[in-house]
Amino acid sequence: MFPATESTKIALNEQKLQQKTSQTAQLALEIVEVVKRFGSAKPSLFSQLWKPPFSKPHSSMIAVDRVSLTIERGEIFGLLGANGSGKSTLIRLVSTLLVPDSGQIKVFGYDVQLKPREVQRLINRVSVEASFFKKLSALENLLYAARLYDVAGKEARERSIVILEQLGLSEKRLSEPLEHMSRGMQQKVAVARGLLTSPLMLLLDEPTTGLDPRSKQDVQRFVLEMREQHATTVFLTTHDMGEADRMCDRIAVIDAGRIVALDTPLNLKKQISLQKNLAQDATMEEVFLALTGKSLDDDFESKEHK
Repeated sequence: MFPATESTKIALNEQKLQQKTSQTAQLALEIVEVVKRFGSAKPSLFSQLWKPPFSKPHSSMIAVDRVSLTIERGEIFGLLGANGSGKSTLIRLVSTLLVPDSGQIKVFGYDVQLKPREVQRLINRVSVEASFFKKLSALENLLYAARLYDVAGKEARERSIVILEQLGLSEKRLSEPLEHMSRGMQQKVAVARGLLTSPLMLLLDEPTTGLDPRSKQDVQRFVLEMREQHATTVFLTTHDMGEADRMCDRIAVIDAGRIVALDTPLNLKKQISLQKNLAQDATMEEVFLALTGKSLDDDFESKEHK
């Protein structure tokens, strides 16, 4: 899939990981009782002394509420939740973009707060709101990202071309400015950027949103190949129930910031079938509705905590 030459940085990552896992089976991700609030936990002294007229009472919102889960190396783990349920916040916490208020997160044994640089070398993230230098071409954007991970220019160019072609982007379009590309094409470039460094853990936050069915299949196939050939661990959030059902080894459902169910897709469907007394296994849509009482498109309104 990639050129034979591997970057020194990636090889060192693998070597470090092998050293850490030589004696015990290392979890790829361990999340323990993690809480994340938005808004001040306590009002400032100034705000207590002076309150403007018609001001709202002081409050904070809990986005992630005592979440605990583990992901094994090489596993594709799905996280399903309605809009605003906390799934993207959890991805950002794992990727070191946010800091938890309490609890602990470890990526391949490295604490995200104590060893953020070590974590960042082992992961990459693809999100639905991916940003680029729109005046630059797809190839130029990827080469810039590769330099941040110390991937040599020649190798980065070769690897970028291979990945983009496998995602359905022809070589003749590599020099085209991103601002001239469709949103679907730009999202493919975002996925390619996430795969470029051969991360040990790939964080995919709704990666196929906006893609046509063929492009979705290209991305899904490529992610599966990454897992097969590189033992890549994948933490995936998605609104595509079929995608979650086909790709994920296990799925967690998050609602109001809390994990309400966690099992294999097959077991989740069987559990809901038994609860609903269905003649056949439930669909993933029926599972989600039964567990949360809402559709994936519903906006979740968190309760405010004073």
